[in-house]
Amino acid sequence: MSKITQYLNEHVLGEVTNNEAVCDRFSRDGSVLSIKPELIVHPRVTNDIRKVARFSWQLAEKGHVLPLTARGGGSDKTGASIGKGIIINTLAHLNNIIFINPKSKDQFVHVQPGVTFATLNETIKSHGMIVPTYPTSAAVSTIGSAVANNYSGPLSGRHGQTGDWVKRLEVVLANGDLIETTRINRHELSKKKGLQTFEGDLYRKIDGIIEDSQPVIADKISKFGQDITGYPGIAKVKNRDGSFDLTPLFVGSQGTLGIISEIVLRTDFYNVDESIIVAAFGDAAVARNAANIISAIQPAELTYIDAELFNIARTHGKKFTFFGVDESKNIGAVLYISFNDFSNGPRHRKVKKTLKKLAKLGGSTILTNVDHANEELYAIREVSSVILQPESKEESMPSLIDGSSIPTERREEFITALNELADKHHISLPVSIDWLNGVVRTRPLLQLHQVGDKQKVFKLITDYLELVAKLGGSMSVESGEGRLKATAAYAQLDESVLDVYTQIRLAFDPFGTLNPGVKQKTDLKTAVSTLNHDYSGADFAQYSPQA
Repeated sequence: MSKITQYLNEHVLGEVTNNEAVCDRFSRDGSVLSIKPELIVHPRVTNDIRKVARFSWQLAEKGHVLPLTARGGGSDKTGASIGKGIIINTLAHLNNIIFINPKSKDQFVHVQPGVTFATLNETIKSHGMIVPTYPTSAAVSTIGSAVANNYSGPLSGRHGQTGDWVKRLEVVLANGDLIETTRINRHELSKKKGLQTFEGDLYRKIDGIIEDSQPVIADKISKFGQDITGYPGIAKVKNRDGSFDLTPLFVGSQGTLGIISEIVLRTDFYNVDESIIVAAFGDAAVARNAANIISAIQPAELTYIDAELFNIARTHGKKFTFFGVDESKNIGAVLYISFNDFSNGPRHRKVKKTLKKLAKLGGSTILTNVDHANEELYAIREVSSVILQPESKEESMPSLIDGSSIPTERREEFITALNELADKHHISLPVSIDWLNGVVRTRPLLQLHQVGDKQKVFKLITDYLELVAKLGGSMSVESGEGRLKATAAYAQLDESVLDVYTQIRLAFDPFGTLNPGVKQKTDLKTAVSTLNHDYSGADFAQYSPQA
């Protein structure tokens, strides 16, 4: 046991270990990267996080940087939940639902960061409530990571991103101080700025950055829309009435500005009734046209799925109803459509209208949950989960470029360019697209132990994000850019924007103790050195689907 491990064990209620095997396990997350930490802390109470942060800060003041990385379920696909120094594992003990308020005028839930999204929603459904922005990895993704990454999910086209549902946060700052963030008025802001503490210093600095950078924030950053590359939440901190809220900065910051210790989320009403339609098309372009038309009917979910994903799954022995008895039947793409309106009348009218449109638009096979079990249709939507574990142990399908968004009017152009990009890199890139918000998921098949494929990783990310930026898309929507995509993403940003982001980070993290390497540029040699040659995704295989 190291001296630091022993010292921290003496001062925190939770457990601290530098066990080799445990550190090895925490060196990996859902990304293709691997970085081994020095020790792991399993905090039992918020005060444990504060003590560890204060210890790290005091070391940094003396010139010894022992960085901190907050971690939930470790499902982050951008390398944001791994790092050198100390891993703060919130999943072990900080996993309680503190309070549920089901009152219809002010529904909310108060939780600790280690509660998984699936556990939260399963619990509050009994109260008729739901947080609808759950990601596809809800079984393992914690609420803390969902907020820190500003996750989106299957219903985000209608309900927005997780950050849109955050009411308040409790955050441990880099020096161990504890603050609560919520919107405060002009008078309360003056009081905050008058504090002779790190919190007061933050309010003064962030307000100063906003004042000094107003043209950049107004003309460039505020137009980012869904994109959470960097710290675009700065555009939402100060309103015209002078009110102020630091919450938007912490949302999507991936633990680089502070460690979230408690969260209050708004909730929506939960409806158990759902109408599902699956439509197969012989021509993929016709399917995309149909998706554009169906989106006007306002479904809760509308997913476009490339037929190649089903073709690959069929090589694994999977059978799909829309092929019928003719396994050679030509399918170009599939649309998965769902409606969850509370009133039966409007929902049924939407379904009826959608079925008529699909029949006219060339849907060759149409399935509904009137004649098929919901689970059968869910399996079609989650076809990617069948193929993410290649049969060869030397092959893997890592999430390298998932999570960018393409505007509707540029998607045909995008599909053509993506095919050209796949040819350039000698890979296949079949896609699934959340049509309502344009989020694209596609994974290459790679052999990361081979030099050529190791080099291909960062070249592919760079080329892909350049394409997304060229088409006016958002580079990071489903989650942040982390350390995997940061360098490529920042190459597409204006220097004045990057300067604002640098100032923000320096204000919150002057000694560089909070998740260094995440949301920061790095050189290619360093990036390649962190590649996990043995990546397989097997750590999360029990939580299928992983898409």
